[in-house]
Amino acid sequence: MFNLAGRVALITGGSRGIGRAIAIRLAEHGMDVIVNYVRHRHDAQVTASEVERFGQRCLIVKANVAKEKDTKAMFDAIREEFGSLDVLVSNAASGVLKPVLELTERHWNWSMDINARALLSLVQLGLPLMKEGSRVLAVSSLGSIRAIENYATVGASKAALESLVRHLAVELGPHGILVNTVSAGAVDTDALKKFPNREEILENALKRTPLGRLTTPDDVADVALFLCSNLSNMIQGQVVTVDGGYAITG
Repeated sequence: MFNLAGRVALITGGSRGIGRAIAIRLAEHGMDVIVNYVRHRHDAQVTASEVERFGQRCLIVKANVAKEKDTKAMFDAIREEFGSLDVLVSNAASGVLKPVLELTERHWNWSMDINARALLSLVQLGLPLMKEGSRVLAVSSLGSIRAIENYATVGASKAALESLVRHLAVELGPHGILVNTVSAGAVDTDALKKFPNREEILENALKRTPLGRLTTPDDVADVALFLCSNLSNMIQGQVVTVDGGYAITG
């Protein structure tokens, strides 16, 4: 069920954290991988080395997925190297961590472009390389449904991302393409280090997680693997939450 040999996956923001974990997990089960990055080429190369350790090909592509010109060039490279695409994982994310009343138009547009609109461009440009049975996965967070301190632009953009997934699922379903969201709980990645109250967030999450530990990038990657497999053939337009029960504790 988890033999994905011969398939190709693109992971945006695949150089570190959750993106890296997904890239490695898919390679472990036979997929060739495209690792997209913007700033951290060394990290992307580390991910590529892990992918190649499983005997899979890995293409590293620098592209800011908030810019359609970059995204188009990335798909041109994918077409030239692989000729097709089976899995598209929209994981790249960014945003401004400020109180709502301090936000500017630039802060809002930046977060929306990279976290939500990018998925639209990725699907529109990637669809010609995809076929029946292909998968689109978006990586979201609990901030899409909860108010988190200093998280307004990111949370709003993640809510928009999840809504876009539902609409894409309706339109792409008749073509046999599955579109879903993986929403992660509090995961201790480099992104979380930007929060001034990081330790408080992690401590609170740990206390409120029924399973007694924090979510890891590997936990998220395991669910991504499931959604790429034939076991998920009737899951469409859903948000699958990976948080050890954190979200249900109020």
